[in-house]
Amino acid sequence: MLYPRIAPIGEIVQITPVARPLAEGREIGDPSAPVVVELFEDFQCRGCREFTASTEPQLISAYVEAGEARLVFRHYAFIGPESVQAANAALCAEEQGRFWDYHDILFANQVGENQGAFVDRRLVGFAESLGLDLEAFQSCFEESRHEQEIAQDRAAGTELGVTSTPSIVVNGQLVVSTNPGFIPSFGEISAAIEAALPSSP
Repeated sequence: MLYPRIAPIGEIVQITPVARPLAEGREIGDPSAPVVVELFEDFQCRGCREFTASTEPQLISAYVEAGEARLVFRHYAFIGPESVQAANAALCAEEQGRFWDYHDILFANQVGENQGAFVDRRLVGFAESLGLDLEAFQSCFEESRHEQEIAQDRAAGTELGVTSTPSIVVNGQLVVSTNPGFIPSFGEISAAIEAALPSSP
């Protein structure tokens, strides 16, 4: 059953879907790439939005398109209930092959932590604005179908040493910035990827 329009959902910032190379589910790039870069993020995290806008495209251009690295999005939903529900909604969009579009619309509509940007009715509104099958989306969303998957991602991150977002893991090794408390730069992530690439014959 569709959510009744009992309250306005507010303005939704629309997005133009962006094609990502060899996108499949939450992954971008060649499945057989020698380096796996895991991005542990929270959709309410401002640093994650900035990383997505600036560093992620550089990684795709430099390593994913060359077939050297594959990017994998991991949920580290720790800021609050809206973080968990946003992750839940993104995975329901993934069921329809639209994870990355939903990922983008979440970041486009981010306004701060636990400020109501990702309340349930807005998350459904995002799905509607993307043209998803709303009945299928809401069935998935209402039953929190991916709750265990979200918890598993967070547990995996914690085991790898993740304590904040965005955190970047290259072939199982957490990339730590030389500036304490700062997000690793493209140069620092690039160095980790280069070190993980197989040596040339």
